[in-house]
Amino acid sequence: MQMFPNPAGTGSLFFDNMTSPEGVDVAYDPGSRAFVTDAVFCANRALIGCNWTAPEEGAMCKSCAMTAMSPDPSMPDAVANWAQAETSKRWVLANLRTWEWFSPIDTGPDPIFHMLAEGEKPVVMGHAEGVVTISIEESDPVVRAERREALSERYRTMIGHMRHEIAHMLWWRLSIEPKFIKAFRKLFGDERADYGKALEKHYGDGAPEDWQERFLTSYASAHPHEDWAETTAHLLHLVDLTDSFLAAGLQSPDVPAQEWNPYYESDTQEMIGIAAGIAVGINQVNRSMGLQDLYPFVLSDISRKKLDFVHEWLRRGPNPVFSDAE
Repeated sequence: MQMFPNPAGTGSLFFDNMTSPEGVDVAYDPGSRAFVTDAVFCANRALIGCNWTAPEEGAMCKSCAMTAMSPDPSMPDAVANWAQAETSKRWVLANLRTWEWFSPIDTGPDPIFHMLAEGEKPVVMGHAEGVVTISIEESDPVVRAERREALSERYRTMIGHMRHEIAHMLWWRLSIEPKFIKAFRKLFGDERADYGKALEKHYGDGAPEDWQERFLTSYASAHPHEDWAETTAHLLHLVDLTDSFLAAGLQSPDVPAQEWNPYYESDTQEMIGIAAGIAVGINQVNRSMGLQDLYPFVLSDISRKKLDFVHEWLRRGPNPVFSDAE
């Protein structure tokens, strides 16, 4: 994620800022990808701290308008957890908009979000025909840590959940393209395999012993749909951690040029190599403070091929044009 010029004075603003250092109210305009002062603010600004602009007075921003179901505000911590979940959603949508997904030129459907608080029963996060269901309970770091430990996961964040579930939605949209689905099945496997039985087997028997040679995570080994979602989430992790590293003014000898932008890099392996190098360095810094690794994953040759596939299709954007040779 980039840092942004301050429209009310000097210095830079972070993506979640609502005021400038001078105390001036600001908002992020996803159309111009910049902060502004002279705009209509999202109707959810006061309720959940949304800092995006809206098309007109009393309207919600592009991101908040995607939320068709929101939690009961009378439930404990519901508003605070919902606010954090929406912040993560805006971050991921802004990332994808760099490749024009869900932008004004995108002629396909936007995702529909059900942002749900958990009562007596847990909320099962997932995607079905364009609808993304998110448990806002996982905005709570204690809840998230408990579930990460119970599932023996090395990484679990709300941004990670958003990237994973939106990835399912992107697959749903891309799957209408014959060129995509044919190539997908060759690399990831046949997604028509029984999903319920596959998950039951995964949770009952665990991942295959050689999963690290073929998948980024053990969960990715459960079914081709989950392999796609995990791989797509990791592609977004790697691109955005590199973009954020550079935006913070940090340097790496692997970066090819001063103005290099990982979102515009067409060579997937070049981008992955730079991202991996940055991650290894930050992992070492984190260890000096007793913190977990920033990116605790191994990129096998097969996983790199899958990342290459995802990168190619996401960079094509929502309205791809194919040459005769393809």
